[in-house]
Amino acid sequence: MEVEITSENFESYKNGELPLVVDLWATWCGPCRMVGPIMSELAKEYDGKLVVGKCNVEDNDDIASEFGVRNIPTVLFFKNGQLVDKFVGAAAKDKYKEKFDALL
Repeated sequence: MEVEITSENFESYKNGELPLVVDLWATWCGPCRMVGPIMSELAKEYDGKLVVGKCNVEDNDDIASEFGVRNIPTVLFFKNGQLVDKFVGAAAKDKYKEKFDALL
């Protein structure tokens, strides 16, 4: 399942039953546009096992600030409400898949 992460709903997803993957991006970011479709595919593949969220840093800069995100795309991995991993930059789908599997 792919959801939009905002400042208003972030805490509830972060502390939800399923692990959470958050893709921090912006409309002007070229590498973010490469990562977006990969995250959408993985959201479908892992549906029911974890939640994949997209967070536009221009609209929700407080989330990016809270986790010290200085470059995008950045993907944050949460389990049991805690940040357990972070991946900065664009990569091939198999790299993200490794991170997703490690989260489960």
